[in-house]
Amino acid sequence: MSRKRRHEPEKQAETLADYYRLNKDAVEDLVTASEENSPPVSEEEIRKYTRRHGIRLADWVKALLIKWWFPASVCYFFFWGLGLYIQNVLDLLLVTAIALGFVTDLLTNNVLRFIARQEGANDRWMMYPKKQFTSLVLNVVHACVCMTGVYTLYNVLNRLTIAVGRLETDSVPIGVEPILFGLFFLLWDLLLIGAKRLFLQALLDARRKVDAGK
Repeated sequence: MSRKRRHEPEKQAETLADYYRLNKDAVEDLVTASEENSPPVSEEEIRKYTRRHGIRLADWVKALLIKWWFPASVCYFFFWGLGLYIQNVLDLLLVTAIALGFVTDLLTNNVLRFIARQEGANDRWMMYPKKQFTSLVLNVVHACVCMTGVYTLYNVLNRLTIAVGRLETDSVPIGVEPILFGLFFLLWDLLLIGAKRLFLQALLDARRKVDAGK
C-alpha cells in the first residue's frame, strides 16, 4: 500500500506536466498560426462548419432587402415622423433625402460590406463603393436625385390613377408609406447604379479602342 501511495503523487505530477505541455503547445500554435504554416482545409470541410439550417437567401436577395429596408425605415422615422413638424412638402423631402444619404453612407453600405463573402463582392450594389470622406457628400447628392425620381413617380402614378378611376383631381390615391417608398427608392437607386456602370464600361471600351489604334 505504501508503494502505491508513493507512486500516486508521481503519476499526478506527470499528468499535470503533460496537461500543461499540451496546453502550452496549443497556445503557441494558435499565436504563431498563419497562412504559410496552417494545413490546407477543403471547401467541403469549411461548408460543414459554416452551413446554417433554415431559410438560405441568395446574396443578391440579401443585398436588395437591405437596400429596401433602410429607405423604408428612413421614410417611417423621417417622412412620417417629421411630417407633423415640417409642413412644407419640399422641405420635408429635402430633409428625408439628406437623411437617406447619411444612412446609405454610414449604415447601408457598411452592412453590405460586412455581409460580403469576399472583400468587394457587394461593391456592385453601391453607387460609391469606396469608403472616403467625399463619399458622404456624394451619397447625399445621389439620395437627392433618387428622391426627385421617387417624387416624380408618385405624381405620375397618382395622376394615372385619378384619370383611370375618374377620381377628384385633388385626391391622393397612392400615399407615401414605407414599403412602397422603399421599393421606389430602390428602383431609382438601381437605375442610377446601372447607368453609372454602363457609362464607365463605355469609357473603358472607348479607351481600349484608342489604345488598340495607337
